Amino acid sequence: MATERAGDLGSGSRRARALKLPWSKDAESRAPSPTGLRVSGFNSVCQGTHILFREFSFIQATPHNRASFLRAFWRCFRTVGKNGDLLTMREYHCLLQLLCPDFPLELTQKAARIVLMDDAMDCLMSFSDFLFAFQIQFYYSEFLESVAAIYQDLLAGKNPNTVIVPTSSSGQHRQRPTLGEASMLEGVEASLFYQCLENLCDRHKYSCPPPALVKEVLSNVQRLTFYGFLVALSKHHGINQALGALPDKGDLMHDPAMDEELERLLVQIPGLVNSATANPEASCLPSRTPPRVGSPWRPLHHARKMDAESDGSTEETDESET
Repeated sequence: MATERAGDLGSGSRRARALKLPWSKDAESRAPSPTGLRVSGFNSVCQGTHILFREFSFIQATPHNRASFLRAFWRCFRTVGKNGDLLTMREYHCLLQLLCPDFPLELTQKAARIVLMDDAMDCLMSFSDFLFAFQIQFYYSEFLESVAAIYQDLLAGKNPNTVIVPTSSSGQHRQRPTLGEASMLEGVEASLFYQCLENLCDRHKYSCPPPALVKEVLSNVQRLTFYGFLVALSKHHGINQALGALPDKGDLMHDPAMDEELERLLVQIPGLVNSATANPEASCLPSRTPPRVGSPWRPLHHARKMDAESDGSTEETDESET
């Protein structure tokens, strides 16, 4: 009896192995080896794709991760610039969240403020303007926080370097403007500002722009505001090259490798074959007409035109045409 059971078990196991054999071979052939996984992970880090769809704490953890995220954002959404679209801060933030779901809104707002300055935050921005401002704000975020604190101290009459600067008697009796007024109208002395930033770069543990380039930026002016300094950093060709994440502004819309990859992917979509071959750039991201910002003079103009039409006179329209 035991022999029969053993025979049944043996035949059953042989049948199971016979049935399982084809799938087991496929599974073994598809199973990645530990070495292959390590190579794949290393390649993704080298290519900068390891930061895609990761949490914000990961993409800001190292300078390499930050540069990789900047490069990925540029390559994924440069068609916005190619199409000439102008987007709001909220729309750019939505694009950032496509790559990093928990990307903080505050960081996007700070980058938009560099571009918009005193304009409303819902104004439209070009892709290149936002991208280079975002690069400075994102890559050097900790450094810029320290710079903002130094700037506020200088506006308040404090010197972080504890250097005593004599003031004239007339300046002592003059009423000190508020912090916002001083920032808007006067700013701070560029040479004193650079001395503080030079010491900051020496002791700062986070990424900083090259001090020589910071000196070059500040040597062209006598006084400047905080956002004026950030605008100068974002537009400086040397700082962009030193960071190494983005191409020059003239080459911002050119990426042959990505164009070839997009064309290859679009060909695989049946409904987009004809449109992709006709205009591959337009098929990547549909163009939309940017909304026009309302002008306070437009309603008055329309009112006058309506009055002129109701009176049967063309005097107003003739004047407008001349």
